[in-house]
Amino acid sequence: MGEQYGVVTPLHNSRPRRVAVLSVHTSPLAQPGTGDAGGMNVYVLQSAIQMARRGVEVEIFTRATSSADAPVQEAAPGVLVRNVVAGPFEGLDKQDLPTQLCAFVAGVLREEARHEPGYYNLVHSHYWLSGQVGWLARDRWGVPLVHTAHTLAAVKNLSLAEGDTPEPAARQIGEQQVVAESDRLVANTTDESDQLVRHYGADPNRIDVVAPGADLTRYRPGDRDAARAKLGLDPRETVVTFVGRIQPLKAPDVLLRAAAELIARDPESSLRVLVVGGPSGSGLARPDALIELASSLGIAARVTFLPPQAPDRLADVYRASDLVAVPSYSESFGLVAIEAQACGTPVIAANVGGLGVAVRHGETGLLVDGHRTEDWATALQSLVSAPGRLAALAAEAPRHAENFSWEHTADGLLESYRMATVNYNYGHGPSEFSPRRGRGLWKLRRVGGVRA
Repeated sequence: MGEQYGVVTPLHNSRPRRVAVLSVHTSPLAQPGTGDAGGMNVYVLQSAIQMARRGVEVEIFTRATSSADAPVQEAAPGVLVRNVVAGPFEGLDKQDLPTQLCAFVAGVLREEARHEPGYYNLVHSHYWLSGQVGWLARDRWGVPLVHTAHTLAAVKNLSLAEGDTPEPAARQIGEQQVVAESDRLVANTTDESDQLVRHYGADPNRIDVVAPGADLTRYRPGDRDAARAKLGLDPRETVVTFVGRIQPLKAPDVLLRAAAELIARDPESSLRVLVVGGPSGSGLARPDALIELASSLGIAARVTFLPPQAPDRLADVYRASDLVAVPSYSESFGLVAIEAQACGTPVIAANVGGLGVAVRHGETGLLVDGHRTEDWATALQSLVSAPGRLAALAAEAPRHAENFSWEHTADGLLESYRMATVNYNYGHGPSEFSPRRGRGLWKLRRVGGVRA
């Protein structure tokens, strides 16, 4: 890496040898669609796999949630997942996790202490809880910190679903601290970059826009009838699908209400709504709320519920669908939209956050402003009643999805890492009052393996 102990040399054109990735609140090995597992899990794992293929070793630190979790698991060649014991294995809500950050930090620092100084060349934290840990690890190890927020409290609180719980002030304060301390910030879209600047005062010169992707070897067009046969779906029906965590933020109720309105307009419609996912977040308070809503709307016979699906099975879900709906109130990007389009399925999505990038309006799907039932029903009707238009969108969707791959994401992240390393070695902190000024001394104080 260009470093000898006792001498600090810049790492201008090199990439890190080994990266410590922090994902405190959810494991990259967890099944997306339940609990707190979602797109971030996919992002962390898939980007790590791609970086490992480029010769960068990745160790992902996450909180153990079961006594059966092995301390270390190999997720892929060159990618290790370290399950850190921090608090009880079960029964902790994400809102309780700040109380366990000290225990988690201790586990991370103890692992690093088992190795020679300089074992990790960079820290990449995901979500604000991990950013708090990364901030401490960065200062202790004398390496740069790159942070990806994934979601922001200030943005979520501006677009809450009815009855949903606002994010606490403590989270927004914690996010502000991480933004100020990070050497570089990775945003999914320019919209998210603007939000970091507007709501958190981030330095735009320290933000890198790197779009997430999809596994284009797995998510690709296939035989619709064969996929429906695997899932037990009628080949004659028009299937509109929701995939994700069942909670107010993701707004699956918007789809159900729109479907009920559409069926009321055309009782002979062959519409079938497929909901794939499990209760999560504030949705855990009423885990059967969506089933009860379907019944109260009189469309229970038209709605099929499936639990979260493994990736290969999820590809069949997308292929079996005529249309995938992403009606979220807030999305930093929306991986479901890209995965669906990669399988040749158009997407109807709320015009929020990164969905305006993930979906090409009028070419690979539709973007709907707001969440009014009438607007969503009309938008749905404009597609399901026009098979020719739906087919044209489906033909273009995979071509659009080709612009988003985990290979591209890994390339962007590695460039962000390079910039972070160069700036770090030159001591270019965000402020002359930053505690990181003169941080090159950290390496000098660790000469000969002695830890200050």
